[in-house]
Amino acid sequence: MIGRTILYTGAAGGLGLDTTLLLMRRGATVVAVDNDSAKVARLRAAAKAIDTGRLVVSTIDLSDLTAFRTELDRLIGELGGIDVVVNNAAIYPSKPFEGYSIEDHQRVQRINVDAGIVAVQAALPGMRARGFGRILNISSITVSGGWANLSPYVASKGALIGLTRAWAREFGPYGVTVNAIAPGAFPTDAEAIHPDPDGYNRMVLDAQSIKRRGTAADIAATIAFFASDEASFITGQTLHVNGGWVMA
Repeated sequence: MIGRTILYTGAAGGLGLDTTLLLMRRGATVVAVDNDSAKVARLRAAAKAIDTGRLVVSTIDLSDLTAFRTELDRLIGELGGIDVVVNNAAIYPSKPFEGYSIEDHQRVQRINVDAGIVAVQAALPGMRARGFGRILNISSITVSGGWANLSPYVASKGALIGLTRAWAREFGPYGVTVNAIAPGAFPTDAEAIHPDPDGYNRMVLDAQSIKRRGTAADIAATIAFFASDEASFITGQTLHVNGGWVMA
């Protein structure tokens, strides 16, 4: 992974920070896209112990797709291309289906899916020219069913799996692999939507085969593997990282 440039959206969040640091430790330059100022500050502080020269932070708002594309074109011009795209950023409003407006659905789709499309559109020409690329879409265990009040989010995560398969078929001849990762229930800010945290924690452990909560390091190791040369013959797949909750 030494010398690779990795675009990672949502890079300073609960699952993002550990992955960003691991990729930097393995020699990659990480373009960390995140507009949460507090989380970005923590990421910058943690990165100082590794090599701040291998961390490039962008605080662009992913809901502005035109501005995002302009920012990506600028970064690609400065850095010479993107080798790996990790589409991780997401929003997850929670309420009954009838409470969502069509604008609510469109905003979730724009940030969770359309921004990922823009990222791939920007990075793909360079990947094709170099004959190498890795695209990783972060989906969710919620696509497997069992969660109410999250329909726009679930729809967006399902769309990423569909794009994974379509892109894998189309981009394979260029030397570009495309895979999805579906994390299970990880203790991040997303769990704040649950009114009974202790009860939710018990429910998760009861459902999982492995009787511990997942950690950000579990996802970081998975992303690092898919981004590596060792994963060069794996494409179009969705890997469930959920402690044996959902088996597919």
